[in-house]
Amino acid sequence: MKVQELTKTEFLKKVANYEASPNKWVYKGDKPCIVDFYATWCGPCKMVAPILEELAEEYAGKIDIYKVDTEKEEGLAASFGIRSIPSLLFCPMNGQPQMAKGAMGKADFKKAINEVLLKKE
Repeated sequence: MKVQELTKTEFLKKVANYEASPNKWVYKGDKPCIVDFYATWCGPCKMVAPILEELAEEYAGKIDIYKVDTEKEEGLAASFGIRSIPSLLFCPMNGQPQMAKGAMGKADFKKAINEVLLKKE
């Protein structure tokens, strides 16, 4: 499994259609996911990218990992109030998504994946 780039249209289909239900989070995925809001010029984003690629392989079949280029998808980024990048949206199967701002190390990602997405202690 690789990290998949999403357009706004794909985000609405695979993650959440926030236009159809603006006041209620309704997750569309068949497994939990991480959405990385990034830009090609962003240094910390470049540090996070290979970690997310490793995690996509490590957690293949358990979670999906997506990325959204905030330069190409300004409207989508604005809808989530993205002001700094990288910003990472952790979407569990049930419950509200959680946003993390700034670069994270692999150990921090694994902790968030296990606690927020897979609900392991």
